[in-house]
Amino acid sequence: MPSTWRDSAGSPFDTFKREAVGSRGMVASNHPMATAAGLEMLAMGGNAVDAAIATAFALSVVEPMMVGIFGAGFVNFYSARDDEFVIIDNYAVAPGGATPDMYEPVSDAWPDYLETVGEKNRVGYLAPGVPGTLKCWCHLEEEYGRLGLDTVIQPAIRYAERGFSASRYLVNIIAERRDELARFPASKETFLPGGGPPDVGQTMVRTDFANSLRLVAKQGSDALYRGVLGERIVSDVAANGGIITSKDLEEYSIRRRQAVHGTYRGYDILAVPPTSSGGTHIVQVLNMLEGYDVEGMGFGTTDYIHLVAETLKIAFADRFEYMGDPDVLEVPVAGLTSKAYAASRTDEIDMARAGTFEPGKPWVHTGESNDTTHFTVADDEGNVVCMTQTIHDAFGSKVTVPGTGVILNNNMYLFDPHPGHANSVAPRKRMLSSMSPTIIMKDGRPFMALGTPGGTKIFASVLQAIVNVIDHGMTLQEAVEAPRIWTQGQSLNVEEGISPKVRQELEGRGHEIEIAEKVAGGMNGVQFDYEAGLIHGAACWRADGSPAGISGGPARVGGRSMFSV
Repeated sequence: MPSTWRDSAGSPFDTFKREAVGSRGMVASNHPMATAAGLEMLAMGGNAVDAAIATAFALSVVEPMMVGIFGAGFVNFYSARDDEFVIIDNYAVAPGGATPDMYEPVSDAWPDYLETVGEKNRVGYLAPGVPGTLKCWCHLEEEYGRLGLDTVIQPAIRYAERGFSASRYLVNIIAERRDELARFPASKETFLPGGGPPDVGQTMVRTDFANSLRLVAKQGSDALYRGVLGERIVSDVAANGGIITSKDLEEYSIRRRQAVHGTYRGYDILAVPPTSSGGTHIVQVLNMLEGYDVEGMGFGTTDYIHLVAETLKIAFADRFEYMGDPDVLEVPVAGLTSKAYAASRTDEIDMARAGTFEPGKPWVHTGESNDTTHFTVADDEGNVVCMTQTIHDAFGSKVTVPGTGVILNNNMYLFDPHPGHANSVAPRKRMLSSMSPTIIMKDGRPFMALGTPGGTKIFASVLQAIVNVIDHGMTLQEAVEAPRIWTQGQSLNVEEGISPKVRQELEGRGHEIEIAEKVAGGMNGVQFDYEAGLIHGAACWRADGSPAGISGGPARVGGRSMFSV
């Protein structure tokens, strides 16, 4: 039975899942088979990177609607050996043939601002961006793993070849995207067996993808970026009116970035920088919240939700104005994350009434789809890998390239289809993301790491979980499952766990309330207990998430347990 936690207003919510605990390592992902793949690597003597990359490849098989080798994402990796943060931007870029006016927008106003005539930026062969996932995964394993690519990819190959059980979560998403998947023969063949979605529990086999993964095991990322796998994809794209070329694949490069750093009530927040807006705005909002007695307000109360909503509005006003590819324009990260800027913006908040906010002036303070995945891995040496990866929409562009099993992303949908803006389309430009794989440090050691899928709702959800732990005293499991809210300046989305009385009071303050089944997606994370010598893992009810830990195991290949005396 789920446990019940009550907020200060007396409203209960249930934690439907149980945390996992281990002393040797922890894997938390949005599918139990992917978590098992990562755990297998830890049991073999691998480190957190080995486990994370095994998890990533496994997710590309068993969570195909969310992530794949033709996708994009961000990595936040804390290397205990080097005491440094490795931030890798492996986000997608526009093809070299992209132009600012390649799509025809249907509206200049929300909610249809990103929509285009014929949905060409969302479905089909003009929707994919040049991918970064495979290059990133192979790079991480080569540079920081112990076991090698051929080893960590084996669980994924096994799952693809022998099959896996279709979860209700997967079946429901296939049903929702049925008409779009049916437009592309290879997608239809794989995900609509017999013309419709598979039954829950039905075994799904992905033979073509298993063969593609075997090619990757032998050739590494070159199989896609310089080899036969890439050639097959480019040929199919060209034959169907797409613009990604072999040159685009060959010239793609991952980017090493500097972490966005902030502090909150004695904790250090380390998050990913642009081209993701997420880390910057998490720090920005936490800076604003730090000026209030959030603990005293209590979780789920009218004052608390109103305050979070107003700070989110401010962050989104700045996001729309300033955020984009830092290789193309100057993004005022230092200003947006400064304490002084936060103080200047909180002066605009009226605790009695919902407001509207314009972009601020961060320069004077200088010195996102719900269909993504996230996983968090830690080992007892203190290494932490926090990765958010995606093909953007569920099943990306809905295109599966025949004979490869590879699903193409639709990351071009993240661009502003209107020319002349910070996030407008341009050749080889990175589109803006909200991904927020975040690591929190305390006294120089990892304290907690977490992240979630959820498009533009990601950073708001992650920061709420951080506040749930630090201010509201929740366990990590309670924090990731607690009811969430979200707004970007229009209506205020609240999950059903927020009490009706509070919703009514928020309406009285001027908020337009919309009840959401869920805000963002399946959050997961890890938390360290140094006194007990344990690592806790958590995953929430909003996806197929499952944490698992390991205690004991083989003799360590290298390194020393952080729990050792």
